[in-house]
Amino acid sequence: MAEVKTKATDASIELYIASRASDAQKLDCAALMTILGRVTGETRRMWGPSIVGYGVYHYLSGGKPSECCVTGFAIRNKELVVYILAEGDRQIERLSRLGKHKMGKSCLYFKRLADLDVGVLEALVVESVAETRRRHPDGAA
Repeated sequence: MAEVKTKATDASIELYIASRASDAQKLDCAALMTILGRVTGETRRMWGPSIVGYGVYHYLSGGKPSECCVTGFAIRNKELVVYILAEGDRQIERLSRLGKHKMGKSCLYFKRLADLDVGVLEALVVESVAETRRRHPDGAA
């Protein structure tokens, strides 16, 4: 099995954002950093070359111990993505009130934070972080 590539690094978040984000995305990234930091109570750090992550949880990948950030965000060309769990009726209902977005398995894609109800986004992240910590109680590093 291949080695997991998304690992915590000491890369500069500021350089990552400066090199990838448009001016509007830079403002949205700053807002996301405030929200995710407040919700998690964790310090941000880079995970791999392109994820600004918060917290850590441990899991098995192919039977080998691995770790990932509890939540985070990335700049993907013209979109931003926030990494969350959005399962269950309550989360699905929140997604219906969020605003203009696309949802993958654990990737919430949107073009501008202004397209979203930020209160609903924060509630989604709160629930996602709680569920991740519930599933992985040994996650704090």
